[in-house]
Amino acid sequence: MRETAPMEKLARMYLKEALGTSLDLSTAYHPETDGQSERTIQTLKDMLRDCAIDFGKKSYADLMRKPMEFQIGDRVMLKVSPWKGVVRFGKRRKLNPRYVGPFKVLDKVVTVAYKLELLQELSRVHNTFHVSNLKKCHADEPLAVPLDGLHVDDKLYFVEEPVEIMDQKVKRLKRSHIPLVKFRWNSKQGPEFTWDRED
Repeated sequence: MRETAPMEKLARMYLKEALGTSLDLSTAYHPETDGQSERTIQTLKDMLRDCAIDFGKKSYADLMRKPMEFQIGDRVMLKVSPWKGVVRFGKRRKLNPRYVGPFKVLDKVVTVAYKLELLQELSRVHNTFHVSNLKKCHADEPLAVPLDGLHVDDKLYFVEEPVEIMDQKVKRLKRSHIPLVKFRWNSKQGPEFTWDRED
């Protein structure tokens, strides 16, 4: 054994002769092995990478997401788009406002729920909302959608009725004739007209 021999060679000789063990390395630099362990390791790495890609997107998005927090006294807008069958605010169908308000934050119930000061028209709606249904109001108060003038019954249904018939026409399809009537509805937000069947 020479002192000028590389350290790796000295370590192998020590393990083989002094301790009586043999060191079998299995890497790409040792062609005497069959490569089964390398293939297994590569397969496991690929599977781990696939799992990390799926979960990585969510964890990255969660890290970049800023939690919504409001202070007591802040003005917030309330999301009303899921209330389609219950209360309708303003225009019909696609022109419905997505948010109404602004409302004042009264209290922070938990980290993700806030209590709001609602108007008298919404007195039957519970005044605690999840933070996902709230949005900070950056506009001036007069520019927001007003809720005054909305009449809601005991079951929170807003009843619209036709005010007058504006026009009539008959739509012709191959062999049938469909009478249509243009109605003006009792909307507080301005004139609202629809063509409906006469029956």
